[in-house]
Amino acid sequence: MRQIIGCAAAFAALLLAPLAYAQDVTLTALDGGLALTGHMISFDGAFYRVETEYGGLTVDADAVICTGPACPKLTAPLARITVVGPSGPEKRLLPSLFAGFAAARGLNYVAGGVAEIRDPASGQPLALISFSPMTSDAALAAVLNQQASMVVGFEALPKLRNTVVGTEALVPIVSAENRFPAISSIDLAAALAGTITNWQDFGGPDMPIVVHGLKGDAALGSAIRARAGVLADGPRHATATELAAAVARDPWGLALTGQSDLGPARVLALTDSCGFPMLATAMAVKAEDYPLAVPLFLGGARHRQPLMLREFMDYLATDSAQSIVAAAGYIDKRIGTAPLTDDGQRLLGAIRNAGNEVSLATLQRLAAAMTGGQRVSMTFRFQDGSSQLDARSREALSDLARHIAAGRFKGEDLQFVGFSDGAGEADANLALSKDRAEAVRRALHAVAPDLTEAQLPKTQAFGEAMPMACDTTATGRRINRRVELWSHPAPDAEP
Repeated sequence: MRQIIGCAAAFAALLLAPLAYAQDVTLTALDGGLALTGHMISFDGAFYRVETEYGGLTVDADAVICTGPACPKLTAPLARITVVGPSGPEKRLLPSLFAGFAAARGLNYVAGGVAEIRDPASGQPLALISFSPMTSDAALAAVLNQQASMVVGFEALPKLRNTVVGTEALVPIVSAENRFPAISSIDLAAALAGTITNWQDFGGPDMPIVVHGLKGDAALGSAIRARAGVLADGPRHATATELAAAVARDPWGLALTGQSDLGPARVLALTDSCGFPMLATAMAVKAEDYPLAVPLFLGGARHRQPLMLREFMDYLATDSAQSIVAAAGYIDKRIGTAPLTDDGQRLLGAIRNAGNEVSLATLQRLAAAMTGGQRVSMTFRFQDGSSQLDARSREALSDLARHIAAGRFKGEDLQFVGFSDGAGEADANLALSKDRAEAVRRALHAVAPDLTEAQLPKTQAFGEAMPMACDTTATGRRINRRVELWSHPAPDAEP
């Protein structure tokens, strides 16, 4: 039990033999895995100091239930967890996450206006969980003033410890009655801003475009405004659910909203200005190939939190928690894979958009390299104008090192595969993409020096041969400058 600070040998003895004499307190771990009996020396509100036959031990009060005449109280510490922030994601996600956390700990979750996590044996409440809707500014103040435990929302608020729970993909939506097939990102921005006001300007019917949006205090409102700017005048709705329902009823309505809350509305296919499809798939979002994605954060204060809340935050990184995130409609943080040859759009885009300097031999080499392989969702990109990996890529590199060390890719040959944008000479871009792939390999070795040469991914590069987006925009060029992680079965792997 990591919360007990003391002599490691004493713990081993406690696990092997019970104490033979009566004492005045027993401290029992919340999971029932360890009981420590001894004489109470002191309690400062956060830690018990207990004298045992093995010496003095200091015990985190949040980690145990204290019983006995010397206990300051005969109940388990009660964690009061108040979540605040704009309404929306908390209803669909937080109850399931807390229920999953309780189940993983062998505890009971009881839903309600104030939910409870209870000890299954005694029925004693161990945590009370509530949500209070408020604006992001008010939520930040509440957490900093210790009136709330954490903020949920689509903004990384300053002065908080922000944890990414999952990701939401923003998509354009219309009514099912609107048969307009697709829209480019440039046209979408113009329509949302009100500089284009009629569907006829896009080749549709002669009908006005009605731009729907969210009210200022809605959860996704600020994230949408950060990407789309100020929206044209039109109906405003309190929640993403109400927004999607209203657009579904409006045959000429248009909105940008979260993919997890579409309701009866239809997603309008989106392309970039060169005609590349912009697909909001889980793989594209995880690999940062889809630019309209926003993280969902839980932000907590940096002061000491109750143990129950600290362990809940640790739980968020587990596969169990991330499966709940995916079930709620968000993009989870688990590693994703996709067969390279299944994504025909990528290879078609490579052939259709290859410049005159990209040879047929290069495209054939690319096609051969893709055959039989999978793309892993970890994609590595660099800070603008720098050879340094960006923050998200550094985090992905640490995750990759951990997964390799744990045997996640046993029996697979991994490759860092470099690509460039199309600016400049093809030969120079090929060399640059090779250098970037090698740089990622060196960075992985620096992060995990214990990995053997055989465990480190190999490298190869294809320069500008497979663009993912239009090179005429800064966003497109950034998407194209990347190092992908590919996996192929190792030649000597067991079937």
